Parts: sequence; structure tokens; C-alpha cells
Amino acid sequence: MNAIETKNLTKVYSNNFTAVNSLNLEIPEKTIFGMLGPNGAGKTTTIKMLTCLIQPTSGKATVGGYDVQKNPDEVRNLLGMVPQQVSLYKDLTVMENSQLCADYYGVPQDERDSRIEDLMELVDIKYAKDKRVGQLSGGQKQKASLVASLVHRPEILFLDEPTIGLDPTTKRTLWDLIRELNDNGHTIILCSHDMYEVDMLCDNVGIINTGNLVAYDTPQGLKDSLLESNKKEMTEALSQISSENDVSTSTKEDIEKLSLRKMSFLLKNQNDEIIDSIRKSEDVKSIEVAHNGRINLRIDSFDDMAVQNVLNEIIASGGVIKSITTEEPSLEDVFIKATAEVNEDDRA
Repeated sequence: MNAIETKNLTKVYSNNFTAVNSLNLEIPEKTIFGMLGPNGAGKTTTIKMLTCLIQPTSGKATVGGYDVQKNPDEVRNLLGMVPQQVSLYKDLTVMENSQLCADYYGVPQDERDSRIEDLMELVDIKYAKDKRVGQLSGGQKQKASLVASLVHRPEILFLDEPTIGLDPTTKRTLWDLIRELNDNGHTIILCSHDMYEVDMLCDNVGIINTGNLVAYDTPQGLKDSLLESNKKEMTEALSQISSENDVSTSTKEDIEKLSLRKMSFLLKNQNDEIIDSIRKSEDVKSIEVAHNGRINLRIDSFDDMAVQNVLNEIIASGGVIKSITTEEPSLEDVFIKATAEVNEDDRA
């Protein structure tokens, strides 16, 4: 079952600007979904429609099976929202803010405080429950905001840049919490510009650009698609220039270099014999030995056996590998390509 579904969801503002254009989206329940897009792409407008803050111009959206236009109260009861800018009352304590949110959602009085205490322990903010929100650090405010957003036990949680500006330790704590919330059955919609964060946490990712859904898949699926797309483009480019006599050799070499990826490793017993053996490999297009001893190669991005062949060559030469890395397409590469062709006039 899907937690959220949209069918041709569209929002056109009074100035005839189309912020969201016939968006068709499915987010399975109990998953973590990453919503990506450049500034002005339509993400915020989409979220506002899904959370019943604004009405769609046309199309349909359901949240937890409820229509956002016909059943807005039922939809709101299913949702929790942690905005990028914490919206708690600064002059109230963490406990008082949480109690206020609990009362707003009608949490029974005999359950309210115990729920809040449990959530505070979960996010590790109980020690600051009597502090005013205005006195808290950025990470503490995010944790307090999570408590207030979860007190009514929402099925679906929207997180807007939840870790922006946080130190690495606090960021990892929140990542662990997001996973734990998902393990406990919450569907999570994560809006973030941190590609590593999205790649690591999300089951599926959707990229919105100028109001359109331009990519949707698992993080690995998106990266694999980019690799296949690059392979097709490179093959077509090389095929075209091979029949053009006026194309210089250097230009052809520049294009061919685009099909190469980096492979880097460190050997425990590096010597000239092993280096020469690697250099002679048909899969190795270039080799460089860095000052720290790390060996950097360029191999064919589209040859599935290239990495294995190089490893076999090293082992056959008596090399002992201490560490190895390969350069693969990243989610950031996918994002850049999916959002590359943008007319600035089309942005909100």
C-alpha cells in the first residue's frame, strides 16, 4: 500500500506560474522517501499541497488513503512536520511546547506527559525538558521539534533539511533516529540537499525540476541509469566522430577520456615489478603513483570486468592490497544531470 499517491497533481498560481505540473508520484508506506530538487523546483509547493496548507489547482492527492481536498482533517491527523526553521515557541520550555502540540492533536491527558517523556528519551533531549527553546543549540532545537511532531504518533513524517547546520556527531544521531522511526513503522519524507544523507537513508528518491518529476528510483537504480545513459551518449559520440575526418586526434582523445573512471589502491608490498605488470594490463588506460604511495588508475567505466581483471593482475604479481576505492556515479551526479536543463524563468 502507498502512504502517498498523486495523480496529475498541479498547482498554478494567480500569475499563471505553474509550480507543480501534473505530478504523478507513489510513496510506499513504511519507507524513507527522498524528495530532491533545486531551489524553486516545486518541492515546497508539493509538500504544502500534501499537508493541506494549499489547495491543488487540479489533479488528486491521497495521504494515508485520504483525499487531501475532501478529507483534510483526517490527513492532518496522520502527519508530523519538522520544518527547516524550528517553529516552536522560544519562550516556552521543551516540555511546554510538546504539551501544547499534544493538546492541539487531542492526545488524552492521561497519556500526554508519559508519551512526551518517552519521546524525549528516544531523541535524547530529556535533560533539557525544562529549558526554554530559545536557550537551546541548533541540534537540541531539532530534537525538541521532533518530540513535538511525534507526540500524536503520526504515520507519516515530513523532514525538511533536518540536519542542516548540525555538527557531524549530532547529524549521525539524527540519522540513527530516522532509521529507528522508520523501523517502528513511520513513513518518512526527507527533503534534503545532502546527497550523501539521501543516498544512505532513503529507499526511493524522486527528483523534481520545474514542477515535473524528472527521475524516480532507488538511489542505486538512479546511479545505474546514469551509467547506462553515459554509456549510450559516449557510444553515439565516438561513433559520430569516427566518420568525421576533420576531427582532431586530441578531440577524440578528450571524448574517450570521459568514458574512464578512477580506481585507486594502496599496496602493502609495492615494487616496480608489480607496477609494470599493472601498466601492461589492457584494462588500464593510465597509471599514476602518488607521493604517498597510492596507485591511481583510469579504467573503462563501462567494462563490467575491468575492476576484477586489474585485481587479478595485482594478485598474480604478488601484490597485497591494503585498501581499494573505485569512482562510481554518485547521487549528486544524477541530480546535476536531471536538473541541468533549466530555464531560470520557469523557476518559482
